[in-house]
Amino acid sequence: MPLVEAGQESGVGRWHTIRLTTLSFYEYLQIKNLSLPALPRLKSLRDLFEWSQPDLYRVTESAAPYVGHFHEYLVRGGFPQTAQVESITQAQRLLREDIIDKVLKRDMTALFGVRRVLDLEHTFLYLCMHDGGLLDMVDLCANLEVKRPTAQSFIELLEATHLIYRLPPFGYGKDVLRARFKIYLADAAIASAVMLKGKAILEDPAALGVATETAVFKHLFARYYAQNVRFTYWRGKKDREVDLVAEVGGQIIPFEVKYRAQHTGLRDLKGLLELCQQKSIDRGYVVTKSLDDFGTIPDLPDTKTRILRIPAPLLCHWMGESELTPEQQ
Repeated sequence: MPLVEAGQESGVGRWHTIRLTTLSFYEYLQIKNLSLPALPRLKSLRDLFEWSQPDLYRVTESAAPYVGHFHEYLVRGGFPQTAQVESITQAQRLLREDIIDKVLKRDMTALFGVRRVLDLEHTFLYLCMHDGGLLDMVDLCANLEVKRPTAQSFIELLEATHLIYRLPPFGYGKDVLRARFKIYLADAAIASAVMLKGKAILEDPAALGVATETAVFKHLFARYYAQNVRFTYWRGKKDREVDLVAEVGGQIIPFEVKYRAQHTGLRDLKGLLELCQQKSIDRGYVVTKSLDDFGTIPDLPDTKTRILRIPAPLLCHWMGESELTPEQQ
């Protein structure tokens, strides 16, 4: 977690021994000490499959005030200091200065002996522009005019300091070694903060979708991390994809993020359905935008698989609650 209290040293030195994710949405709301309608406790995401329509409706009514705070969380970030700064512009500038000036320019030099700091910074900026996307090393090297081994070492350093996560494609063996990695930043707010975009992502559906996917991944990672989870993405026929696949405790649990205005139907889930059928997966999740885009998807072609739509603010809130233990998911 890069950002620390003012006047303290950066936390980068601790990253070798303690894996810290930034604040969850639930923790962010606690720090801001907001008065919001209580949401029901959830023991397991699985329980949602059994909820009745009235149960779902009651929660969507209670959750309405959470949506605006979720969007602000996406642009402020999960950092104690930025959560409490009044201005979003100031919060983003604080975050940018901490990451660029302290971590990249100072700590990387002190801890890892990085000399080409400007090239490292440009590499990180490139990744900020491609958050949630597949890493194209040829394009990165051409854009930054660096050789592949140099770019590769920068990527590995950024991963070692937990500023980014790299996800391989689903599967094992030579195909994975040759394939492209998917990149996520450590926090959804980093990209817009580094590029000083303010609230602009809230008006850009594509950027908002990417920020939400990054936040969803971080919440899943934080929840499953203690269980030695393996995260991948999946690509099947006709370039059908699944955003996130968690392999944990002998189970394969896929998550697809569809953070957009229209409701999610079967035609939007061809990749998810293909993976579930191929691997005989019994349940999958679609993370949605609208609070009423919530509940199981009826009339699936494969009756063995059940797919649940769950709005992103609710998923991130429940995944961040301490009461939801990893074993219960």
